Amino acid sequence: MKFLSVSKWFMVVLCMSGLLLQYGCAFKDIDKRLFVSAIGIDPAENIENGYKVTLKVALPFGAIKDSPKPSFAYLSREGQSIGEAIRMLETHVDKVLELGHMKTIVVHEKLLRDDMQSFMDYFIRRGDIELIAYVAGARPSAETILKVEPNTEAPASVSLINFFGTTANDSPYVVTTYLFQLRRDILTDGINPVVPLIETDEKGDELIVNNAVVVDGREDPAVLSTTETKYFNSLLKHSTGFTYLVKEGGLELLLHISQTKMTYQFVPNKGKSAPHAIDMHIGMKGTIGEANKDLSIAKLDEYNRLASKEVKQKIFHFLTKMQEENLDPFGFGLRYRTTRLHTEDTFTTWQQAYPDIEFKVTVDVKLQGTGTIE
Repeated sequence: MKFLSVSKWFMVVLCMSGLLLQYGCAFKDIDKRLFVSAIGIDPAENIENGYKVTLKVALPFGAIKDSPKPSFAYLSREGQSIGEAIRMLETHVDKVLELGHMKTIVVHEKLLRDDMQSFMDYFIRRGDIELIAYVAGARPSAETILKVEPNTEAPASVSLINFFGTTANDSPYVVTTYLFQLRRDILTDGINPVVPLIETDEKGDELIVNNAVVVDGREDPAVLSTTETKYFNSLLKHSTGFTYLVKEGGLELLLHISQTKMTYQFVPNKGKSAPHAIDMHIGMKGTIGEANKDLSIAKLDEYNRLASKEVKQKIFHFLTKMQEENLDPFGFGLRYRTTRLHTEDTFTTWQQAYPDIEFKVTVDVKLQGTGTIE
């Protein structure tokens, strides 16, 4: 039998000692964790310039058949900062608050200003939610919205998440804004971020998301109407499946638009660096989904002309309204900055030119049928 050398015995003893001195695993069992599904932020009532943080915590249950509805607990705390309030809420429960699955941040509409990155900094620094979390405004308050439990909410599910993205609700009236997109647009000159606005009905048992808020520095942020939100989504986000109602004389057509494409370019101003107009072309494809009169396929070009004229007027009105309020949700200023040689005055030149820029809008609607068989 061949014995080990002294040096090998020393290495074996050293390894065994290292194993014995290892600390226990830091992993905590899942039954020792509480998963936060959404966070609400409101202005504090008792702390000056503070915030009220509300957590919507999903309660665990054994099997879906044992719990026909999802169960949540709500924790609220005021603090001078978001992180401080969450840390104090950790002392209100007997388990670890897990934020890694939190995908919705709901903010009171009064806090939706271009300085909101100050209190949103806590979330930006968390790499586990920065790329997956949605941000939305809330009316009348974030706490109220979080406590709404719709009847359509299934067990082991959160309705707030299903509104955004493309996995469930795909309505053109719903704007989706990720946390990283919001921060990027706030810090970028030449574009105003747009976030969805969540409301509830009088009974408080439904969530309604069909408006949006344009974030800028004003005390009362500009709220896009339902129709304006649809225009914004269709033109910039290329949302599909929306409708346009066209009225001409006694004829009413409800268009189902399946494809939208917007292109534009700046029209240079002779002798000046700033453009004097934006030449915009919008192409749409769809069908006629509803009409109050009998339609003929032979008059399809006439219907295309009526639809193009009607849609052009609505979009032009929306663009000029944003211009009059000095808002730029489409990012025209950002496009101008990034397509010009950079100088110290590039953005200043755009800011001075934008209020007087002319919009030359051309809309080309191509209907693929009347929606009926002759």
